[in-house]
This record gives sequence, structure tokens and C-alpha cells, in this order.
Amino acid sequence: MLRRNSFRLPRHPASVGLARHRVRDHLVDWGHDPDGTVQDDATLLVSELVTNVIRHGAILEPEFEVAVTALADGSCLLEVSDEGVLEPRPREVGGSAETGRGLHLVEQIASAWGVWNRGAHGKTVWALLRPSV
Repeated sequence: MLRRNSFRLPRHPASVGLARHRVRDHLVDWGHDPDGTVQDDATLLVSELVTNVIRHGAILEPEFEVAVTALADGSCLLEVSDEGVLEPRPREVGGSAETGRGLHLVEQIASAWGVWNRGAHGKTVWALLRPSV
């Protein structure tokens, strides 16, 4: 069974925690193990994707959208959409840098990730998590 929920949040640092809790709550409500790997990875990845929107998104955009989809095979698809047109890319970071590692985490944890161009409506950054076998 496929289940999906999307919600809008203000472009504000407090929204990182809100997104994390909403994603976790939806996955638990849909039967995912609250202490499972998909659950933990989903909350970490949504934190990274939302942080990117807040730090690098369109400055005049007051809100952005988060969507979480639970797929029939136990996988989880996360999507964060904003009006920005710049495509996020992992960047080189030094050992002492305090930021810049978010997309490297996404690459390491997600089974797949990418960006969907939404034309005049910006982009959606997505990450797919598959359950451990």
C-alpha cells in the first residue's frame, strides 16, 4: 500500500525540527518501526534537505513543501520542494568546515537521490530509502 503526506512549512530554522517530527510521526502512523533504520535515516535526510532550503533556497520564498511517501515494499521517498532554481550539488569541504556535508550524507544514506526541475515553480530534491534486508 502506498501512503503519502505533504505539508508546507515556513522558511525558518525551527522548521528543520518540525519536518523531522512530522516525517517520523507519519511513518510510525503508517506502521514503520519507530526504532527502525528507515525511520532514523528518513529523519536525518529530511533534516539535511530542509536545512539546504533554509540556507540556500529562494530568499523571497516564505514557505517550502515537504512530502513523505511510504511505498508497499517498505521504502520511503522524501521530497523537499522550493521555488529556487539552483540545483544542489555536493561540494568539497575541508576537515575543519562546520557546514557543507549535507549532500554527502544524503549520497551515503539514500539508495538514490536527485533533483526534479519544476520549471517556473523551482525544484524538488528527493531521496529514496530502502529498508535493510
